[in-house]
Amino acid sequence: MIGHIRGVLTEKQPPILVLETNGIGYEIEASMQTFYKLPGLGEELQLFTHFVVREDAQLLFGFYHRKERSLFRTLIKANGVGPKLAIAILSGMSTEEFAACILREDAATLTKIPGVGKKTAERLVVEFKDKIALLGLDEPADFTLTGTELPSATASINGYIEDAQSALIALGYKPVLASRAVSAAQQQLKNINSAEELIRIALKSMVG
Repeated sequence: MIGHIRGVLTEKQPPILVLETNGIGYEIEASMQTFYKLPGLGEELQLFTHFVVREDAQLLFGFYHRKERSLFRTLIKANGVGPKLAIAILSGMSTEEFAACILREDAATLTKIPGVGKKTAERLVVEFKDKIALLGLDEPADFTLTGTELPSATASINGYIEDAQSALIALGYKPVLASRAVSAAQQQLKNINSAEELIRIALKSMVG
């Protein structure tokens, strides 16, 4: 099992990033909660990781916080939740927001995430009711020692818009809904400095 990777951030195209260490570039899939905290390209970063081996693929998932990885690992053990859906859930809400949904038995908010139907949401509420404290989700998140809150801008505004729409589609949102949400997010920003800013606002409007 690969527990963590420390390296230089060389690419980021939500939900995929590449960390280079010892001359090897590791392609890692991450939630938007992790993307929001990535440093700029060329900077060093450490991510906690989870490695998934399937018959048709080997997938590496990365997380800025240990608690996010712990929640991911517990989510993929739940009936009907695979790695892709777990990443979508963790992109739509923080670990603390997920815990709040579970504690107030708010299955309706969970169903706003693509791929989470009513039955799955209700099942998550039941299965996680007693796991929130065990996972430490009712406490402040732990942080790694590297990384900053938002990445620096390196592309044009049109590029940010395209990247934001592509990321939402990759997370399971329909193209029309993704485009509409990103357009609405544009209206709320005076200056667009990154695709992550657009994605954050778009997700909040859809899941919120």
